[in-house]
Amino acid sequence: MANFKTVAELISIAEQENKKISDVMLAQEVEISGKTIDEIWEQMEKAYDVMEKAVQRGITEDIRSHSGLTGGAGKKLQAYIQKGDFLSGETVLDAVSKAMSTNEVNAAMGTICATPTAGAAGIVPGTLFSVAQKLNASKEDQIRFLFASGAIGYVVANNAFIAGATGGCQAETGSASAMAAAAIVEIAGGTPSQSAQAVAIALQNMLGLVCDPVAGLVEVPCVKRNAIGASIAMVAADMALADITFAIPADEVIDAMYRIGKTMPHTLKETALGGLAATPTGKELEAKVFGGQPTKSESKS
Repeated sequence: MANFKTVAELISIAEQENKKISDVMLAQEVEISGKTIDEIWEQMEKAYDVMEKAVQRGITEDIRSHSGLTGGAGKKLQAYIQKGDFLSGETVLDAVSKAMSTNEVNAAMGTICATPTAGAAGIVPGTLFSVAQKLNASKEDQIRFLFASGAIGYVVANNAFIAGATGGCQAETGSASAMAAAAIVEIAGGTPSQSAQAVAIALQNMLGLVCDPVAGLVEVPCVKRNAIGASIAMVAADMALADITFAIPADEVIDAMYRIGKTMPHTLKETALGGLAATPTGKELEAKVFGGQPTKSESKS
C-alpha cells in the first residue's frame, strides 16, 4: 500500500520502505488508476516529451505571444549565459531561462504541459532540464523527477489549492516551486526528508503571492514569476541538500498557504482587478491589447 495524503505520510512511507518519493508516487498511481507501471510510465514520458519540446522552442525560436506582451526572454537569457559574464550560477540561470521559455510558448498558444497549471508550467520543466544537464541524468531519472514533483503537487492539490483563481499565485507558482524543489533534491541524490524540507523552504517564500494577470492574460507578470519560482526551487533544494531545515513542517506551510488564500480578496485571484493588473500601465496595456480606453486604476480609486 502506498496511500498518502500529506507530505509527512509520503516521507514516512518512503523511509519505512526505503524508497524514493517517485517510487511511492508510482505505486499510488497504480493503486488509484488500476493501470500498470508501464502504462503510467509511458503516459508520463509523453508529458516529458511535451515539456522538452516547449523548452527547446523557447530557447531557440523567436517566440512572441499574440498580445505582444511577452516573448523572447528565454532565448535572450540563453544568449546572456553564453557570454559567460553572469553573476548568478549558470545552472540557476539556465533553469530560469528554460522556465520562461515554457511560459512564453504557453503565452504564444503553443503546446505545454500544465505543471500544475498552464500559468505555472515553466518551473518544473525549467529546473528539470537544467539540473538534468548539470548532473548528466539518465532519462529514467528525469522521468522520476516528474513523479517526485507530482507527489508534492498531489498533496498540495488535495489539501489546499493549485489555481490562482482560488488561492492567488502562491497556489500556482508556489506549488510549482515546491514540486520542483522536492524533485531536484531527489534527482541530486538527497533523501525524502530533505525533499520535504525543500518543499517547506520553497513554498514559505511564495506565501501571499497574488494572482494579478495584466489584461487577464497569463503573461505579465506570470512569465517572470515562473523565472523567479524556478530560482527559488533551485536554491531551496540546495539549502535542503546542505541539511538546512525550516522551522515549520511542509504540511503546515501548505496549510498556511491555504488559509492565506482563503482570506485573500477576490481582486487578487486572477480577476485582473487588482495588483499589477490595476496599475496605470497595466490598464494601458489592457487597452492596447483589447482596444478602448484605459479604465480607472483600482489602486487610485
